[in-house]
Amino acid sequence: MTLLPLLLAGYLLGSIPFAIVSSRLFGLADPRKYGSGNPGATNVLRSGNKGAALMTLVGDCAKGWLAVWAAQRLGFEPTIAALAGLAAFLGHVFSVFLRFNGGKGVATALGVLAGISGWIALTALLVWLAVAFTTRYSSAAALAAAVATPIAGYLILGSTPTITVLLLIAAILIWRHAPNIRKLLNGTESKIGSRKKA
Repeated sequence: MTLLPLLLAGYLLGSIPFAIVSSRLFGLADPRKYGSGNPGATNVLRSGNKGAALMTLVGDCAKGWLAVWAAQRLGFEPTIAALAGLAAFLGHVFSVFLRFNGGKGVATALGVLAGISGWIALTALLVWLAVAFTTRYSSAAALAAAVATPIAGYLILGSTPTITVLLLIAAILIWRHAPNIRKLLNGTESKIGSRKKA
């Protein structure tokens, strides 16, 4: 397999909207129509169905990890494997199945990080958990993890082209959370566990 088909496959894999799939399987409303409107695990959790939220979380993480793992198994160098993960991440954020308007990409990014380096993924996860438990704001936790990711990547991997991929993922995560940043500043951001609003 050459680079272009690999990236296309990664993008299509990332485009699978597990929030929509799990919501339909559990007989729930479309997550784009309640709460934050984001098709992701945190918003599905606002439906009150933890099973659907868990399925969304696992599915979104898995597709990011699988894209990197598959590229590695096919013999691609680490930077190319990271690019396959980036393609999956972009597929989630700009899903072709959702008219290029997908989720924020936090869980998929974590899966990509797990494929690149378990230590980077663990660092990002611990930062997310620390901020989430302290503030109960998923968005604040995601932003903190996004900032920590390229720093952890540099400390763990050194100066490699893969750091550029981590920087791109972090930048897109922060950009996708721009509305949440405004809500955090205004004091109107929803906390983890808050129920959906129609």
